[in-house]
Order: sequence, then C-alpha cells, then structure tokens
Amino acid sequence: MSGFVLGTNDPAEGYISIVLLPAEAAVPLERAALDESQAVQLLGATYSANAYAFGQRYQNCNQWLAELMASAWGSILPSDDARGQSQKWLLEHSYQPSSFNLGWGPLAWLAGLLPWLHSDDHPPQNLASAQFQVSMPASIEAFVRQRLPQATRIELCYTPQHIVVHRGWEPIAPGCMPGADDTVLAIAATQPP
Repeated sequence: MSGFVLGTNDPAEGYISIVLLPAEAAVPLERAALDESQAVQLLGATYSANAYAFGQRYQNCNQWLAELMASAWGSILPSDDARGQSQKWLLEHSYQPSSFNLGWGPLAWLAGLLPWLHSDDHPPQNLASAQFQVSMPASIEAFVRQRLPQATRIELCYTPQHIVVHRGWEPIAPGCMPGADDTVLAIAATQPP
C-alpha cells in the first residue's frame, strides 16, 4: 500500500491481473458499469487508499468495484443508500476485505497524517489492534473465485527483459519470475539511433 500512496513502485516492473467472468456474472456487471447513474451513485465522495471496506465516509477504487459487483449481482436498485445496501450484500455473501496488520498501534494514527490515508472510518477495535480492513485486488479476486468457481484469472507482469503470462489463481513469483507453465515473451532491446 505504501508503494501506491507514496509512489515508490519500480516503473521497470509491473503486474496486471485479469479475471474473466462467466456470462451470467459478466452481463449484469457490464450493464451496471455502463449505467452511468448506477455507477456514479456508488462512487464515494472522498478518496482514501485505506478506506474501511464497510464504511461510507471514504472509498478507494477497489471498494467501488466491490460495491458495483454487489449492486449488479444483488439486483440492488438505485437509491440514496445504494452503497450501504451493496456493503450489506457483500457482508451477507461472505466478502472478506484484505487485512493489514500494522503491528504497532501508533502506525494507525500516523496513517491519518498522510493525505491519501485515513483512520477515522475504521472501527475502534480494529484501530486498537492496529489493523485495517481494506478492499484490495486480492480480496476482490478471492471473493470472485469463491462465488464463481468457473471464473478464470490471467496475470501479466513485465520487466525490461520480458513479459510473463500466467494463468491461474496463484500470483506470479516476486520479481516477475516465470513458473514452469507460464508463457514468456522476450522484449527486444532497442538500440538508440
């Protein structure tokens, strides 16, 4: 999370995850995403990278996607409480956000000093145990995998030397190292003119 918030990720190495849904789940989700009023109604007013997954004070982009999935799959009609109803549906359908255990209580307080992190939306018991529950790509993927076993996942990573294409729910090894069944596409080095 700090790499995202502080911009310290290595631009020479990146990862992209793609989850392919079966038609019975993809069609209503596409319809909801293309319905501007429904999609915008689920968009929170204030961004926080570590927004509490079941709070409405803040929202991160992953939480918007989780709430959009809930709205689409739960046939939740547009209303003033669309986010609350979507979060209730997620809870009722065993959605588990990613848990970040900070290990030291003052770190939860320090998070509130950074412009894109907040702690005032998290339950007091989580703050007391220095834990944030946040919607992240991994928690959304786990939810889709649990709910739709026929869904498939493709992950891509790149380095200056290659692109790795990996199929399956286990992530690519750190450092964009290909596994035995992965496809590797070499990137040709270009010479300056």
